Amino acid sequence: MNQNDLPGFVVTHMMKNDFFSQWMCVEVMEVQEGYSKIKMVIRQEMVNGFGIVHGGLPFSLADSAFAFACNNRNNLSVALDVTITFTKPAHVGDVLTAEAKEVHNGKNTGVYLITVTNQKNETVALFKGTCFRTGKSLLPA
Repeated sequence: MNQNDLPGFVVTHMMKNDFFSQWMCVEVMEVQEGYSKIKMVIRQEMVNGFGIVHGGLPFSLADSAFAFACNNRNNLSVALDVTITFTKPAHVGDVLTAEAKEVHNGKNTGVYLITVTNQKNETVALFKGTCFRTGKSLLPA
């Protein structure tokens, strides 16, 4: 396996068992070492009583992008701390894109900034995640 192909193989492996991302109909757009970009469409069952997307959906989309970015070196990493700021509501039919960028890649931790935008390229949410690296592999060597 080419080292440049590893991030894609890891994310494909993760998606096979990521039933929540599958339920959200997440589409993986791009994966590079320490980076991911994914998208989804907001469906009727994803809105709250105010008629806007439930906050858990942009959070979950950002969390999936975070997971794909911090795990794609084949080092099992789990969330240690995350925060999110919602900047604009999303509605049924909106296409949300989450782009995760690595800020720090340490031996035991990593820090990622994830921006969630809509189809008009308006920022819907800003997410920051810190992961803990377990040292275990997701894929066999």
